[in-house]
Amino acid sequence: MPSINPEIALLIVGVLLLATVFAGTLSSRFGLPALIGFLALGMLAGVDGPGGIGFDDYPLTQGIGIACLVFILFSGGMDTDWRDVRRVAAPALLLATVGVLFSASIVAAAAHLLLDFSPTQGFLLGAVVASTDAAAVFAILRSTGLDLHGDVPALIEVESGSNDPMAIFLVGAALLFIADPQTSPLALAPDFVIQMSLGAIIGLLIGYLLPEILKRSQFRHGGLAFVISIAGALIAYGLAEVAGGNGFLAAYIAGLVAGNRTYTAKLIISTFQDGMAWLAQVVMFLTLGLLVAPSNLVDVVLPGLAITFILMLVARPLSVFICLAPFTRFGWRAKLFVSWAGLRGAVPIALATFPIVAGVEGAFAIFNMVFFVVLVSSIIQGPSMNWMAERLKIGSREERSGLQPDKPGSLP
Repeated sequence: MPSINPEIALLIVGVLLLATVFAGTLSSRFGLPALIGFLALGMLAGVDGPGGIGFDDYPLTQGIGIACLVFILFSGGMDTDWRDVRRVAAPALLLATVGVLFSASIVAAAAHLLLDFSPTQGFLLGAVVASTDAAAVFAILRSTGLDLHGDVPALIEVESGSNDPMAIFLVGAALLFIADPQTSPLALAPDFVIQMSLGAIIGLLIGYLLPEILKRSQFRHGGLAFVISIAGALIAYGLAEVAGGNGFLAAYIAGLVAGNRTYTAKLIISTFQDGMAWLAQVVMFLTLGLLVAPSNLVDVVLPGLAITFILMLVARPLSVFICLAPFTRFGWRAKLFVSWAGLRGAVPIALATFPIVAGVEGAFAIFNMVFFVVLVSSIIQGPSMNWMAERLKIGSREERSGLQPDKPGSLP
């Protein structure tokens, strides 16, 4: 493999990062999630595109994906208002746990019946595509100034921010079933409780300590406050994982707690973490785009379309309507919109690298199918999001100020 001078390598990285941002901006202007532009540029730079960059390091991609997800979840927690969490905690947590399990199970059944997947392979596919991406939804809504009524936006945001840990747990469970078919699903219940409990406790602890350290140290006004915030996100994830908890849940809760406390450096750290989340999204999507050869997607077009429509039209709506049935304040219009707003983003593609690293049979086909599902669902659901909200009469058009909120996914 030919070596590249460090100067050339850094120049290429800088050009790719800048071009990726422009590609995301362009896709947003057409009502598409920014991830479409990010992934498209990565594919153009990859082995099948004019860039010709050969990249197939799945373990490295998995490591990059995990690191990026930590900062995306931490920043998402910091941007979430605790008052919103309190209002929609019960329905959001149901959707983020039981809803994810329902979606994964329905997709698993479809993959088994329609695509001749084994039950465990089908469940692995369902678990990988089960989580949603709030950033993609709100980027589209902000770009056209559509304001959703009631608790619908809070529900979407809290659910999307908290359903990744459940999807990650289910992927781990599916990999365990594949490695040891004799494992009983009931045997995983205590492990689930332990993982989520430890993740929540450690997240609460780090989220409380981070503002305290900044309050009591001389770094609260300087650039080292940024370093401390990075350390907080990484420690929350790492400590939870080492202790046997769910690190992603810990990172999200740490951000949620820190973001809802009062301290001098809060504004600059929140802004800095927004930037970190942006960088994480760009790096992750660009890397995932480089990993995919468009020629490999040809074989998964038909099965990918089948899974996409099962997910959009059956699995997600059934999960939402069942989980929100006890909550009468969400009418059928709100439930239908929440169903349609279940855009897929970075997490499913990143999770699709796990089976490859684990050496699961058929893992490459699953990866390509997940990539295809994310692309197609984003292209169909993204541009129709505002139309759906207006038709269902749950949103009103606002004047656009020309300056978009500085949140991940909200491209101007």
